[in-house]
This record gives sequence, structure tokens and C-alpha cells, in this order.
Amino acid sequence: MEINEVIARINELAHKKKAGIPLTEDELVEKKKLYKIYLGFIRGQVKSQLDSIEVVDLPSKDSLS
Repeated sequence: MEINEVIARINELAHKKKAGIPLTEDELVEKKKLYKIYLGFIRGQVKSQLDSIEVVDLPSKDSLS
């Protein structure tokens, strides 16, 4: 399942709940699964971003004189 499909389905369930229509037991289980997929995707993006960061030390004031 693609992340856009996951987000679309999460939004469908959220709109249903917001409209006052209770989610079925199956939908609650599906929602939990979708959130795990979504959070895994976000964690992967953050980890990838952090892994690509390179720390560069700036010269100290003492070394400039």
C-alpha cells in the first residue's frame, strides 16, 4: 500500500468519525494498522534525513589568533 493511499484511507475514517458515524470494530483495527504504517513511514523519513546530516566543527576563537 502506497503512503498516499494510507493517508487517504486514514482521512476517510477520520471524516466518518467526525460526522458522528461510529467506526465498526473492523475499521478500528484497520485504523490502528494504518497509523502504524504511517508512523513507520514518517520515522523512516526522519531517520533518512538525520543520517544524511554531516556535522562540521567551526574553528574556535583561539585558533583564529
